[in-house]
Amino acid sequence: MKLKQLLLCGLLLTPWIAGSTMAEDKVLKMSTTTSTQASGLLDVLLPALEKDTGITVKVVAKGTGAAIRDGIDGNVDAIFVHDLKREEAFVAEGYGSKRYAVMHNDFIIVGPPEDKAGVKTTKDGAAAMKKIAEAQAPFISRGDDSGTHAKEQALWQDSGLPLETMTSTMEKNGKSIAIKSVHPANSKDWYLSVGQGMGKTLTIADEKQGYTLADRGTYIKYKYGREVPINLEILCEGGANLANPYGFIPVNPKKHSHVKGVLAEQMAQWLVSTRGQQVIAGYQLHGKQLFFPDAQP
Repeated sequence: MKLKQLLLCGLLLTPWIAGSTMAEDKVLKMSTTTSTQASGLLDVLLPALEKDTGITVKVVAKGTGAAIRDGIDGNVDAIFVHDLKREEAFVAEGYGSKRYAVMHNDFIIVGPPEDKAGVKTTKDGAAAMKKIAEAQAPFISRGDDSGTHAKEQALWQDSGLPLETMTSTMEKNGKSIAIKSVHPANSKDWYLSVGQGMGKTLTIADEKQGYTLADRGTYIKYKYGREVPINLEILCEGGANLANPYGFIPVNPKKHSHVKGVLAEQMAQWLVSTRGQQVIAGYQLHGKQLFFPDAQP
């Protein structure tokens, strides 16, 4: 090939290479909770983000504990989770640059319509959990170190019941990670820890006609957004101890220099902008709003 032809090819390829590089630079990797994904919100939120900013997000969905560990290890550029205490610790320890309060929904206790444990008579989550334990009614726990699992443990601790500690393991990058959790003592005949995401846990609770703690968004998706809905009803809701706030946190480049801190910050600013908050508020399923904005009225 002649020199002139080589130069011409180089000139033609240069814009394509530059364009490919720019496109790659706009790809953000985010670890988020399975409940955020299972609710269907990301199917609406992320296309709107890409349209407005050009940012494409690669989503890794798992329990909040595992998502936070992804941030600690520098495996992702940002996390979008719902466990306020662990989120604040993540930032305080320098792994996250800042926590952005993005939205909230709430936790609910769901179960069979018959409600043999009599949960429907209370709005207090801990009191409802105590009734389930006293009735020895089947309870299905996510058991996956997620934000929902953390909330469940907090409710057990507030219930006043005798508790015992259980240790389970989670496989991550070929390594076993020990997870300690608490649940009512002497509960092996009615308490089942499944180590699954929210959608699968709801499905198992439906199959066994048992109780479980769920985020409202995923419950609505599985109750009203499927051809074959789950036969579980909301039996306890509205109590102060059932609040469920979500935070977005860019991973701190000072801890991991390779992360796309500028891009993560850009996404954070979009999420808390009027536009991002409107998209969140506008997401509905069968006329039901699943999430409520925290950054804008």
